[in-house]
Amino acid sequence: MADQTFEQINQAVIGGNALVFLHTPEEGRVTSLVRAVAEQHGRTVTRWSILEGLEGDDGDSRDPVTAIKRVETRTEPGFFLFHDLHFHLDNPKVIRALRECYQNTRGHGVFIFITSPELVMPEALKKDIMLIVVPPPDEASILTQVKTIVDNTPDMTMEALKSGELVTALKGLTDNEIGHVLSRALATPGASFETILTHIFREKEMIVKKSGYLEYTPPIFKLSDIGGLDNLKEWLSKRKKVFTKEALDAGVAMPKGLLVMGVSGCGKSLAVKVISSLWNVPIFRLDMNLVFSGLYGNPEAAFRGALNTIETVAPAVLWVDEIENSLGMEEGGLTISSHIFSAFLTWMQEKPPMIFIAATANKINALPAEVIRKGRFDQVFFCDLPTEIERKEIINIHLKRNQADPADFDLGYLAIMTEGWNGAEIETAVSSARIEAFYEDRPFTMADISAVCSKIVPLSQTMEEQIKYIRSWAFSRATPASKYGKMKKKLA
Repeated sequence: MADQTFEQINQAVIGGNALVFLHTPEEGRVTSLVRAVAEQHGRTVTRWSILEGLEGDDGDSRDPVTAIKRVETRTEPGFFLFHDLHFHLDNPKVIRALRECYQNTRGHGVFIFITSPELVMPEALKKDIMLIVVPPPDEASILTQVKTIVDNTPDMTMEALKSGELVTALKGLTDNEIGHVLSRALATPGASFETILTHIFREKEMIVKKSGYLEYTPPIFKLSDIGGLDNLKEWLSKRKKVFTKEALDAGVAMPKGLLVMGVSGCGKSLAVKVISSLWNVPIFRLDMNLVFSGLYGNPEAAFRGALNTIETVAPAVLWVDEIENSLGMEEGGLTISSHIFSAFLTWMQEKPPMIFIAATANKINALPAEVIRKGRFDQVFFCDLPTEIERKEIINIHLKRNQADPADFDLGYLAIMTEGWNGAEIETAVSSARIEAFYEDRPFTMADISAVCSKIVPLSQTMEEQIKYIRSWAFSRATPASKYGKMKKKLA
């Protein structure tokens, strides 16, 4: 299948569009595509830059107006590729020269292509110029590049690299970025698919860091790090196979998003972080505080820039933490920033299929119906306080994380002691007990945890009324994240 950009350039030539703006940071790749189209039409390509002027020109043609006027006087058809001309498109003389060249050479086989990483489109040229926004390399181009690199790497095969998954992971990167990341990864002795995936995620991390308001979350948590929440874990596991290029090609509806709400400290953020390692996709948290700060200009424009950035690194997960605050909502669902809220709802409907939105919420009464209705998110889960069975799981996880043997502890007794506690409080009790024992240079014991537990007042006591309200609100509006939930019993 022909490259999409090649076809667009070819159609511009067939249609006689003598002035074409190629919006792309990939100057080398686009130059090759323009040369390929020129060859198909029996034309030559002449390049221009502010440093060298027009190729093959006898005089000094570094001045853009001079170069454009010389193109206009050419008697033979040809393609002229102007690099970084966008820096001069605020000059009325350059604009006038382009318009006159367009009028005087149209239909004579002369085509001017402007390559630029920035989209600069003067109003005076909008009716004359054809805009082509060049997307990143498609799957076929990526696969070709991967094959070339693998062929030059001893003891490496496409099968070992799970080429289908690798191509999907590389989507959104430029040709140069793909070459760099694969060369670095394959230079590692014993490089595996997981190793290469880590390098790809780091490359995408560098891309989003340049935006400033997106934060990469490394895939350090696994499904086994979550105690309880079995319904939520099962839902995520089933969609691992669905959120793939193979499923998309087969016409399977892609998962759109997930909203996790509930009691503070009950694993909402952890459940989101697990998606990255489970699905083998990078996850990026959108920091709306920075968007609203004004550091990156107008908040609406900064927010749009964040969404554009996440689109360039797809497939990916966009994490919106505390969505009720992130979108500028107040109690009762009123919005402070209605333009951003409306833009986000529209984008959720129209976003590329390989972007998954994961949102968490605490003030669930501040979420309007437009956010939680079906079509925005595939599922809305409610995380309640862990049951006794789940508290045992959580205690077991944190004991192992603190280098203790769970067999040395009475998990049943600890589960009873932590009745009404959330997961974060249990984690704090175990880690605090270990700190106390470490200070005394000894292993920590049941007595240490019991001593710490006696000093902790759980959130379920200090915020009892708020938790009752949260449960009441979620009872008929959300799916319990835990299959052991007692929400209905406690409301009775």
